[in-house]
Amino acid sequence: MTTIGIIGAGHIGGQVARKAVELGYDVVISNSRGPETLADLVAELGPKARAATPAEAAAAGDFAVVAVPLKSITAVPVEPLAGKIVLDTNNYYWERDGHFPALDTGEATTSGLLQEHLPTSKIAKAFNHILFSQITTDGTPAGTPNRRALATASDFPEAVELVTGLYDEFGFDTVNIGPLSESWRVERDRPAYVLRQTAAELTENLAKAPRTI
Repeated sequence: MTTIGIIGAGHIGGQVARKAVELGYDVVISNSRGPETLADLVAELGPKARAATPAEAAAAGDFAVVAVPLKSITAVPVEPLAGKIVLDTNNYYWERDGHFPALDTGEATTSGLLQEHLPTSKIAKAFNHILFSQITTDGTPAGTPNRRALATASDFPEAVELVTGLYDEFGFDTVNIGPLSESWRVERDRPAYVLRQTAAELTENLAKAPRTI
């Protein structure tokens, strides 16, 4: 059975963990405050989940989900994630994270920054443009009319393939934006952000996105 290492146990990380456990995945989840602070969440998730340090979660996962604030991505462990696919759920909230000039000017993307920090990993954008509560409630079976779609982007086809399969299990269609350099199209405050949309609508909204906000 596949194990998902989750780094960051807030709204997004917690909801991904809940759905993953429901689907039969093993989950190792971590935060910056220590495994003991996750006792209630792990008790809720049940026997397929355990708490660990970020390095332990990274090492345990067949792939990983990073769901920490952007300002904290340099604390994500590098070596345990070498060679692994890493799903980046991040958004840039300058009010929380402080200003990143390269993001303000449109020279970088949030996922690109994580790829720079994890040069030996395979980053894919995922789950950044859906309200956390809807991760466990909005999914529907494949083929459902007007099924909600989510976007991904990666420089690695195998990472896109993994996200596409995971999205489908979670109940969502996938729109592949292309390389990480295009992942800004689904970032905060753009037309595709946190909007319930089909694959066709998502494709249209991605095309409308302005490079800077």
